[in-house]
Amino acid sequence: MTMVGRENESAAVLGLTSGVLILTGEPGAGKSTLLGLAADRHPGRVLRMTGSESEANLTFAGLHQLLRPVLGETAGLSARQRSALLGAIGLAEAEPHDTGLAEAEPHDTGLADTKPHDTDLAEAEPSGVDSGHGGPPDRLLLGVALLTLLSDLARRSPVLVVADDLQWIDAGSLELLAFAARRIDDEPLAVLAAARDTAGEGGTRDGATAPFSGFPLLTLGPLDATAAGLLLDRQPHPPTGRGRLRILDQAAGNPLALVELARANGTCAADSADSAEGELLPPTDRLMRVFAADLEALPETTRQALLLVAADDRAVAGRVEALAPAEAAGLLRLTGGGHDGWRARFRHPLIRSAIYHSAPLAARRQAHRDLAALLSAEPDRRAWHLAAAAEGPDEEIAAALEESAARARERGGYTAATTALERAAELSPGRRDRARRLVAAAGAAVSTGQPHWVRRLAARAAELTDDPALSAEASLRVGQVLTLSTEHDTALSLLLRAAEDPGLRRVALASASVAGFYSGDEEYRLAVRARAQDDLWTLAVTDPTAHRSERVAAIPALVERADGDPARLISLGAMAWLLDETALAVRIFDDALHRWRLGGTLPIGLGCSAGWAYLDHGLWAQARTAAVNSNSAGAGLPHLDAAARSLEAAALALTGRTDEARTAGSAALALVDPHRSRAVAVRARWALGMAGVADGDHVGAYQQFRLLFTADGDPVHYACSFPGVAELAAAAVRTGHGAEAAAIVERTADRLAEDPSPRIRILIHRARALLEPSRAEAHFAAALAEPTGGQWPFERAQLLLDHAEWLRRRHRITEARHQLNTALETFRRLGARPWIDRTQAELRAAGIESAPTSPDALTSLSPQQQHIIRLAAQGLSNREIGERLFLSPRTVGSHLYRSFPKLGVTARSQLRDLIEASCPS
Repeated sequence: MTMVGRENESAAVLGLTSGVLILTGEPGAGKSTLLGLAADRHPGRVLRMTGSESEANLTFAGLHQLLRPVLGETAGLSARQRSALLGAIGLAEAEPHDTGLAEAEPHDTGLADTKPHDTDLAEAEPSGVDSGHGGPPDRLLLGVALLTLLSDLARRSPVLVVADDLQWIDAGSLELLAFAARRIDDEPLAVLAAARDTAGEGGTRDGATAPFSGFPLLTLGPLDATAAGLLLDRQPHPPTGRGRLRILDQAAGNPLALVELARANGTCAADSADSAEGELLPPTDRLMRVFAADLEALPETTRQALLLVAADDRAVAGRVEALAPAEAAGLLRLTGGGHDGWRARFRHPLIRSAIYHSAPLAARRQAHRDLAALLSAEPDRRAWHLAAAAEGPDEEIAAALEESAARARERGGYTAATTALERAAELSPGRRDRARRLVAAAGAAVSTGQPHWVRRLAARAAELTDDPALSAEASLRVGQVLTLSTEHDTALSLLLRAAEDPGLRRVALASASVAGFYSGDEEYRLAVRARAQDDLWTLAVTDPTAHRSERVAAIPALVERADGDPARLISLGAMAWLLDETALAVRIFDDALHRWRLGGTLPIGLGCSAGWAYLDHGLWAQARTAAVNSNSAGAGLPHLDAAARSLEAAALALTGRTDEARTAGSAALALVDPHRSRAVAVRARWALGMAGVADGDHVGAYQQFRLLFTADGDPVHYACSFPGVAELAAAAVRTGHGAEAAAIVERTADRLAEDPSPRIRILIHRARALLEPSRAEAHFAAALAEPTGGQWPFERAQLLLDHAEWLRRRHRITEARHQLNTALETFRRLGARPWIDRTQAELRAAGIESAPTSPDALTSLSPQQQHIIRLAAQGLSNREIGERLFLSPRTVGSHLYRSFPKLGVTARSQLRDLIEASCPS
């Protein structure tokens, strides 16, 4: 039986067998009823997670609900995954069935615990950032563990995960569920969730359901007049006359309002059309007044018990009998009992709100005090109840909240820590303690990636104190989070101000160098470099071309001193990449990211700097994976999203998917101001230029490459512009701009003459060879003679193709054929389709009629499939690959099954030889 007026919606939820569907709508629209319908009809296992306002700040409370029925099934996970899951919900390994009331603390929003540096360059700096090996659990490991568990369950029978009231599910649980949901493949695993449409409401956490952005939505709008009338007719006491018209008018198509108003109307002996109840009220207020009216008929003991469970829905123990009349009245349902304890589940969240807010303030505070008295063994829950009961500043409660925040941070709960510290500040009697806790809250909020929150906390602290140390730290925190945004100028100004504090100087300058890199502003770059003193990392970021050899030589020692700390290694990988030590950068990034997954916490994305290193090194599938993982996933960080889009655009352009590349590149430029975020803008323009080259649009390509340099020929970005110098020359030759390009090439060569990298030497030689055909041979020979040129396989193949074209035009056909065949093999292996076509055309012109050559079979796979194949070739099991790529073992196996026929292999043992034949030199 479907719901009245919800026939299409009922069909949609009942037809969901795999994938994700999110129901949205105002309170009372029927979301929970549809979820219940789907759960009742589901042929397999149903797991539930229901948001609760009282648990919105409790770490992994939702995860605990979800896992409680299947704790025994975790035995099939790897030891690391099982330990992570049980640890996250507060269960010791030896006590898998301990499901006490408070297993977790107020907690976090996301899968990223690092300091908020955009993952485009450095998530943490080796200079001054203490990033130990301990810390909160790796939430990506938790995500993989949850995905693996759900996938294993789905292998035995279909699984439906039902998540109600997403807006009240604690943020960590929400993000883990979203993480798993995004990786559902074609298995019989479905996630059906419901979230309140919060437009115009102020009580819901801003952005709470952001992790589920991008999933298919089914919005439950108001019922039409016919359906609303039919629903009224099905009530026990169908209203008629003026009362019916009033109900239809005030309910405005809201199913719950129709039912409840009809119920209220049926219990009234007199027509109340002219009473206050007949006035037009906002829907939420109207329903709350209806729900609160139900309380008057209940015994006083029941109302008192209801207030307690409204304040904390686990406060049922010892009150079951008192709550029985409320359950009989349909206000709530009591579940559990036994070892797990009782729990109250209200028929609708508005009932809970009505119960709580209908009580006088003094009664609500007393309820929280009573609950706190019962929770001496649960300090975090107790602290929050004491805070809710507080009538004014109270240092003891503030200190308890501060301790709770510390525990939340240890478990990766930065949002919960921020919330606790902010409330602790409000309860602090002393102005300095209030300011200190607000600054600490801003520090925790930095890792949530929410600039507005950090700014607000810092501003409130500034109003309370003029303490130089606190002011400097507040500036540091705001500057750090703004590095993720497009406000690089403001970030730099604040970070340089914070650097005036001796205790913060190194970390502030390290953060400032990252912001300066993104900005590309010369004035700020020079200001940071002047203060860097002997900090090699900051010097390399602010000026990667000066004293390059000296800084390259220092990298091994810095790696050794990093002692396996993945945060420091990520930064050193970025340093190596900036210094054009691409092969070394890739090795460092691989090691760092692997270590990070195994023993630490991953940032928001895997790092665009790693992605660009992979791209330069010919690992284009890994580059696209890095781009996807660097996206801020609805966090509202345009610079981070633009960086990811520009990297994706580059990878798409090189493989010939030029329409998609232009879409991604244009989107990147639209997200930022190109004059204020030069690093992203230059990379996006390089990608758009390569799309032009791929399509043979040399005029368009030249226009894009020319924008990498100023009108005077200086680089728009002090590091990112130079890799485009040879492409500028190639496009200029074909469009009649040779003189202009030659001037820029020589200006670049002069600027980098002191200590150029091998890559820059190769690019300059290629550019000169193209621009000066009469002197080209020496330049081609010098470029090809560079011993480390194989680090950049695509650029080397381009060089070979250019040289072959030059040789063929001089009738040196035999030499040209050799260069062309070598270039073709590289382009084929990389999947560079436009360059394959161009090289084959040159071969035909050189007298070789070869059959059309398709790209390497490996490049015909999706980026994710390519990555899976490479890891399988290294001998990793499906579970190990799943942990690295955040996929279920079942999904890994499915990708392998589909990929083997395309690769012409029948066993994993054949993959190593296939990969060795396809890897860049």
